Amino acid sequence: MHIHILGICGTFMGGLAVLAKEAGHRVTGCDANVYPPMSTQLEAQGIELITGFGPEQIQLNPDLYVIGNVVARGNPLVEEILNRSLPYTSGPQWIGEHILRDKWVLAVAGTHGKTTTSAMLAWILEDAGYAPGFLIGGVPVNFGISARLSGATPSDFFVIEADEYDTAFFDKRSKFVHYHAKTAVMNNLEYDHADIFPDIGAIETQFHHLVRTVPGIGRLIVNGDEASLARVLKRGCWSEKETFGTLDGVTWTMVEHAGGRFDVVFNGEHVATVNWELTGKHNRTNALAALAAARHVGVPVAQGAESLSRFQNVKRRMEVRGVVNDITVYDDFAHHPTAIATTVAGLRQKLGSKGRILAVLEPRSNTMKLGAMKDALPGSLKDADLVFGFGSQQVLGWSLADALKPMGAIAHSFDQIDYMVNAIVQAAQPGDHILVMSNGGFGGVHQKLLAALAK
Repeated sequence: MHIHILGICGTFMGGLAVLAKEAGHRVTGCDANVYPPMSTQLEAQGIELITGFGPEQIQLNPDLYVIGNVVARGNPLVEEILNRSLPYTSGPQWIGEHILRDKWVLAVAGTHGKTTTSAMLAWILEDAGYAPGFLIGGVPVNFGISARLSGATPSDFFVIEADEYDTAFFDKRSKFVHYHAKTAVMNNLEYDHADIFPDIGAIETQFHHLVRTVPGIGRLIVNGDEASLARVLKRGCWSEKETFGTLDGVTWTMVEHAGGRFDVVFNGEHVATVNWELTGKHNRTNALAALAAARHVGVPVAQGAESLSRFQNVKRRMEVRGVVNDITVYDDFAHHPTAIATTVAGLRQKLGSKGRILAVLEPRSNTMKLGAMKDALPGSLKDADLVFGFGSQQVLGWSLADALKPMGAIAHSFDQIDYMVNAIVQAAQPGDHILVMSNGGFGGVHQKLLAALAK
């Protein structure tokens, strides 16, 4: 089959392209901006890329057009496809029908932690010899790739990051309803994606659609600390269920020790200990979910815990980009206030009183641009010693300086990256930790900081 992918350079659609190519299909694709690193990764796979959405691309005459959710009505190629009644489908539906149909699917959903938990789960299965396929919205360092059909040997198992964002312009259900998971992790649920969901109730409805797709012989692994997920399950649950978290009565919980080490407790019994370098309670909670999901397919908990001791995290999750003059620069994907808060708190817990945290933030997600979360920013950054925010009122539609005012003199806002870099370098001292948080490229600010610090 020849498939032509519209919006191919997104993380999900780029991963789909890799899987389709591995499965033996001819793959071509287009996007508004075709540039590295995704373009080079795809071209290395022998995938032909076209810049733009010109209607002349129908001359490629593919068997099927696979349309990403960034592509809207009014797009010239989409309009040509519709006018000519050419066959098309969404990315999630194509994956569900062509990649996942005969697999034991382990899907990881939630507002936060999907990428990290999926990476942990894939690594636990890999280390146990299950050779899983996976599609993850980031690059797990243990694998060096974000998607593959299977490991060294054919596998019945597939781990997928299960996003609640909508499927396509013609299918407003969440992506994850197409995956038909047998093991479904629901990590957490709070308000996000203000561009498509009017309130948290609308998101809870989508999560209940996910619950409805899990078979009776399947299993839900649910964060028992989340009232929103309790409301989801109250609407109906037809599968086995295990819970994780810190509240009394959950199936899986932990006992935390100094240095990030923690004991895993299952039904009140100590079953394993995880020794690792990852920071933050959110990562320990992600680990509980991954261990519970792996156990569902037969991986003993102690073995999974041992695998996690060799887990190397995901790129752009507290990734150290460099150290200059005893000043460490990190890159992190955090962009929602809850993720920002847990990331900063995790670093603070690791450092104690040994160093200052200089938080550098770019609020660029659709939810942040709509201003839905701006009032939560000061609270999310409370563990930082200094805050540097980037974003103009013209782009955001609201004033970042005003949003950060409650933080007083420790917070500064900028609308030019070079001015911000100079201010950070002037403020930085040996022993400091510069934590850069954005879900985009942030204008190459990490390298600019390292270069300026070196001078």
